Amino acid sequence: MDGTDLLTIGAFARAARLSPKALRLYDELGLLPPARVDPVTGYRLYAPRQLERARLVAWLRRLGMPLARIRRVCEAPDPGAAAQEVRAFWAEVEADVAARRELATFLIDHLAWKEPLMTSTTRSARPLEIRYAALSDTGRVRPGNQDTAYADSRLLAVADGFGPGGAPASAAAVDALKRLDGLDSEGVPAGSLLNVLEDAVEQAGRAVRGVAAADPSTADVGTTLTALLWTGSQLALVHIGDSRAYLLRDGGFFQITHDHTLVQSMIDDGRLTPEEAASHPQRSLLARALGTDVAAVPELRLRDARAGDRYLLCSDGLSTVVPLAEVRQVVSTVADPEQAVREFVDRANRSGGPDNVSCVVADVLETSG
Repeated sequence: MDGTDLLTIGAFARAARLSPKALRLYDELGLLPPARVDPVTGYRLYAPRQLERARLVAWLRRLGMPLARIRRVCEAPDPGAAAQEVRAFWAEVEADVAARRELATFLIDHLAWKEPLMTSTTRSARPLEIRYAALSDTGRVRPGNQDTAYADSRLLAVADGFGPGGAPASAAAVDALKRLDGLDSEGVPAGSLLNVLEDAVEQAGRAVRGVAAADPSTADVGTTLTALLWTGSQLALVHIGDSRAYLLRDGGFFQITHDHTLVQSMIDDGRLTPEEAASHPQRSLLARALGTDVAAVPELRLRDARAGDRYLLCSDGLSTVVPLAEVRQVVSTVADPEQAVREFVDRANRSGGPDNVSCVVADVLETSG
């Protein structure tokens, strides 16, 4: 290359709208090495053709993308793969903002209207309890079951593992929450309970990463996690990924979690309709999960419990296979939780059972005593 067509670092910085300091950093990181370094002066010299990459790096930095992630974009094998990296990053950003918005909404509501303690004054006139059942099934296609479904008098949970170590990953995540069974949550400040939950989710994430660390072949392991911790008067929700929680209350049937997927972020932005999302080739691509290198920011919320409420937690092996109208019908008409979870698994398998299917059904009841 003829050195006459090279740009000094100052000229190149002005053309790329970057500072010389930034260019030196990108050189050190291997993101944007100069075309030539003068052997006498040590000056960095850049080729005009490098401007496109420099501008791309600058744009990605304006998005707030970490330098390590920018490297992945720049090293992508083709423009389509690079675009996919940017799309996945932005889905994570939007999911994080959505989670923070939900937490802010909760805190505003809690500080403005809620009592600071979950004491007897905030409970139902009569004590409440839950009746529950959990079931997990391999389905008709998968060779093994990577889901975990769990229910007891304090904890309801569904986790959907993925990757070569998906089964131990989902089990590790739920096991981390089981340690909350001994928590005396009555009379605990709501904010403190959320902190306890956040710590438990962090432990769950470490447990999942521990599964990956124990075996190099499971490096891409991870899991979703949707769980409800019963406090006697409230339910504390933990949610990350695309497993779901639904509530049947006073005849209304509501999804109370938000899918952390790329496709859902596209729906939220108006770039995709729910009907289009159902057949989108990337509908299973997660924006958030435990144990991956994705910034795992879970939803943490408290929900008041009412006698007569029914909760359904399920993996996507149910929600993407059995039509919502059928799910609602079973939730509304099958009174016994044990019979309901069996009916859900049967319907998923009758529809081909393409995935593992797991569900938990729990009813909130007034105690008979």
